[in-house]
Amino acid sequence: MAPTIVVGGGIVGLAVARALQDLRPDQPVVVLEKETQVAAHQTGHNSGVIHSGLYYKPGSLKARLAVTGAEQMKQYCEANGITYDVPGKLVVASSDRELAQLDRLLGIGRENGVPVRMAEPGEIEEREPEIRVRAALVVDSTGRVNYRDVAASLARDVRNRGGEIRLGVAVSSVTTAGSGAVVHTSAGDVEAERVAVCGGLHADRIARASGIDPGVRILPFRGEYSELLPDRAWLVKGLVYPVPDPDLPFLGVHLTRGIDGVVHIGPNAVPALAREGYTWSAISPRDLWDSLTYRGSWRLARRYGRIGAQEMARSLAGRALVKAAQEMLPPLQVADVRKSMAGVRAQAVARDGSLVDDFMFKRSGPTLHVLNAPSPAATACLPIGAHIAQELYRS
Repeated sequence: MAPTIVVGGGIVGLAVARALQDLRPDQPVVVLEKETQVAAHQTGHNSGVIHSGLYYKPGSLKARLAVTGAEQMKQYCEANGITYDVPGKLVVASSDRELAQLDRLLGIGRENGVPVRMAEPGEIEEREPEIRVRAALVVDSTGRVNYRDVAASLARDVRNRGGEIRLGVAVSSVTTAGSGAVVHTSAGDVEAERVAVCGGLHADRIARASGIDPGVRILPFRGEYSELLPDRAWLVKGLVYPVPDPDLPFLGVHLTRGIDGVVHIGPNAVPALAREGYTWSAISPRDLWDSLTYRGSWRLARRYGRIGAQEMARSLAGRALVKAAQEMLPPLQVADVRKSMAGVRAQAVARDGSLVDDFMFKRSGPTLHVLNAPSPAATACLPIGAHIAQELYRS
């Protein structure tokens, strides 16, 4: 019997594999991952927040799945002995002009079913004594976890149920063969009954190589974090987010005390020079050429040129990142921080330069390509995995 193949060993791909085993217990499942470990890229390079679903456009797929996904994630961690907690978070307005946006977020959160409320008098100072802001929303359902631990647990689930995870196997394309498919890999061709391609940073490239026009291109954006020095970590008790720009899919510079106690500041959002470019020195001529020759890149640059320049300044000058954080945390000084981790976000961009803000799929016979899996993909990976598994076998 030909297996069902899942391309990609990130948290979404692993959740899809597990969901396929639930959906069709007798059907063998094989995960193909090009790295030598699972969760090597987006899953393993983030702030570890279990998102509440506050920001997402009502009615969007990610809005519908976020609240359910957060609760399922907490239940999964509880059942599998994965360390997590639920400290809640503050979303703060640092100026009077941001108060209207705070009210807007309150309405969106309630429409999405998020337990969100305005902070009571004195509550901001009680929760975050060093924060100085005009007002704040309290989102009590926001949690923290290490998503590498979650991905490792999902991988164990897949293997314990008889599934196979083949590491170090890169997929170049997928072609239809009769009622099934052939997955072309660095280790040879693999026949499959059906294929779910969860290629993350390379999702569009695999689709094009498979003869499909994805209609978008993945542009890699690097998010760089700083962290508070250990003796200054007391400045931040939990999770503090600014009011986000409603026209951008990025949440702005925020303060997050992780499950490990490290307080991160950031991220910025700058174009990466490689799809796996975690530093400025990581340059891929092929990836850079793909970005520069895509007309959507230039239309995006024209639309967000001023904001892009600000993000570049934050990347190249540590003071700029600190200055942004000081709007919420005035006691913060440049001497209090050091460089920390970085992640690369796979942002799907349409030809008109618009940013794809929801999940995006494209079907080709027995193959389903996941072309965009934005935040809260990690938080909501369990219901997202179930959704993709059902879509794959819908016909």
